[in-house]
Amino acid sequence: MEFAAELGRALATLCAAGSPEVHENGEWLAGLDGLQYEVRCQGDTTLLHLWSAQQSLVRRVISLDKQSPDSVVVEVARFGHARHAKLELLARGVTRQTGRVGREQFRIRMGRLLSDLFPDETVDSLTTAADLQHSLSGSYTRGLMHRGSEAHAVLGAAPEEDTQTIDGILTFGLIWLDRARERARRQSVAGLRLFLPRGRSAITAHRLTGLATPHDVALYEYDPLHWRVRRVPVSDAGNLQTWLIPRREADQALAAASAETERIRRLAPDAIRAGVAAQTQHVTLRFRGLEFARWQGSGVAYGLSDHQELLTPEKWPALEKLVRQLEVYRHALASDTRHRFYRAQPERWLETMVAADPARIDPRLDPRHLYAQVPAFSAGDRGIIDLLGVMRDGRLIVLELKAGEDIQLTLQAVDYWLRVRWHQQRDDFRKYGYFPEVELNPAPPLLFLVAPGFRFHPSGDLVLRYLSREIEVVRVGLSENWRRGLRVIFRL
Repeated sequence: MEFAAELGRALATLCAAGSPEVHENGEWLAGLDGLQYEVRCQGDTTLLHLWSAQQSLVRRVISLDKQSPDSVVVEVARFGHARHAKLELLARGVTRQTGRVGREQFRIRMGRLLSDLFPDETVDSLTTAADLQHSLSGSYTRGLMHRGSEAHAVLGAAPEEDTQTIDGILTFGLIWLDRARERARRQSVAGLRLFLPRGRSAITAHRLTGLATPHDVALYEYDPLHWRVRRVPVSDAGNLQTWLIPRREADQALAAASAETERIRRLAPDAIRAGVAAQTQHVTLRFRGLEFARWQGSGVAYGLSDHQELLTPEKWPALEKLVRQLEVYRHALASDTRHRFYRAQPERWLETMVAADPARIDPRLDPRHLYAQVPAFSAGDRGIIDLLGVMRDGRLIVLELKAGEDIQLTLQAVDYWLRVRWHQQRDDFRKYGYFPEVELNPAPPLLFLVAPGFRFHPSGDLVLRYLSREIEVVRVGLSENWRRGLRVIFRL
């Protein structure tokens, strides 16, 4: 009785500051978030009952190893287990990382899901811990399961994850598959199983068609309400929402806006370019890639970010002032390289430089035809710039531009390449007025990945090994000071 009372006082002190975290043998039991507890005696045995809305457990307490305002550590016996365990209850000293509770709860749920879906296989491990050394994100639950000498790597995303995490799962899945095969000793890792919430697998299914052996990756959708699972066939990976805006419509928009946009362009003709915004007929004005004005048919709005005003004769001096500021701060030789104008939208800046002199990237590129973000698609602005062009022999080329390191660069580029290839096979570019007077080569497009030389993510080589041989990739590394002029330091 005295021992149970001591444990009860220790837990009361700890819980006074809020519900603690519970760890058993080092594993965080996220299902006990919002903890309640009871200490009770049965003869000479002290039992500790912990429960929450999601989980409940009962342990026989062997000893109280540590107690303080910040933690209570007890040695416990688990029913059906010969070895004792260490149960730790820890005060929450810091705010939890966003999504951590949901991810840990999903890990527990995914363990049950795998056992139900593959009753003849053993789940060896599941974790949400990040492994930064091997570029493995903590945003997913990953693990291994096996039957006999054959194993599978598994990776799943919780239903609360954002679109970026959901759509990025294939990159991290391939990294995890490669890591699992590297570590395997007694088993052969046959493939990868990916798990996504229902209705959110379309991008991943589409990207699977760009792999050399897409059937090595099994894609599943689960219902977060009833936890029913269905396998997504590769045949479901048809073309996503992607379309071509007829070139004449873009030309008409530029012509309609020209009276107003040309006056603005004359403020800095070497730096300001007009273009048509993807999926619209709005004409944008960009200063070395940074949008500062937009024509929408009824007039021009100017300003940066969300703060825009209608351009009137009285506002013209304010627009001139903004352009002068951009000339000072958004310049290759600007003295303040930390200014927001200098650092904003670097990919857009890089795009303007490539568009002005595409032969710097490859002398075979035809400088007459280079289109930004064609085809358009519903994913919107991904932070990576897509350019579509043509070689002098008529072969299509896709350029993906990135100014910083991005682990998703390769598969996002493949995603765009697949869409271009889809339209090419249907002769859509000729039908919609692109590449006039060019006899397009039917060969698959070349894919160029363009970035500063030291900004290619180390995992890029790994992902490239899994791609279809139809996707021919050229990596172009630029000098780090590319704003001062495009200089290629390698082509691979």
